[in-house]
Amino acid sequence: MTHQKRQLSEERRHFFRINDSVNLSYRFIDEQQTKYPIQATSSLLDNCSLSSALELIAEESAAIYNKLEKVHSDFADYLKLLNIKVDLIAQAVIALSSNEVKENETRNANVSVSGLGFECNEPLTVEQYLEIKMLLVHSTVVITTYAKVIHCSKNPDTSSNYHYVIGLDYVNMKESDRDLLSKHVAKKQLQQIRQQKEQQHLNNAQ
Repeated sequence: MTHQKRQLSEERRHFFRINDSVNLSYRFIDEQQTKYPIQATSSLLDNCSLSSALELIAEESAAIYNKLEKVHSDFADYLKLLNIKVDLIAQAVIALSSNEVKENETRNANVSVSGLGFECNEPLTVEQYLEIKMLLVHSTVVITTYAKVIHCSKNPDTSSNYHYVIGLDYVNMKESDRDLLSKHVAKKQLQQIRQQKEQQHLNNAQ
């Protein structure tokens, strides 16, 4: 990939954003630490084994599903329901098996492949580096990565329990995590587009 194409790809990522619920924790680190890989631990939020495994299985089953749908649509629909059931069970496993998930706060966030915006109770210093751990609540995607604070401002929503809005850019995110995040964002966008179309259809029918 040429430098120009890579730059264009990065610019597109900044516009590839969704609003989502995120279970988030972070700790302050210095810039030097971001140059080294994040060490995996036994914590669920520190490894993406479940997320990665489910994503790989979903990719392989999608191709089979597309072929099967043309031959036997009823059976394909049944498999689709089973897949949804597995996703729900996986979400429950993550939520129930991790004390970190219970202890961390779930908040509204603006998620992209390049960065994260979220509400926060404390002001963070621009240029400060963090290690963040986030569980995307509506999926099985778990990400641990470094990030840099790029802005901090007062929350315009005065009804919110959070007084500040923080913007982060990811730093040295693993490519496997970036792929997981990209797929989650794309899937969520398609769901939102589908819901908007369904709502428009209902409004037009009334």
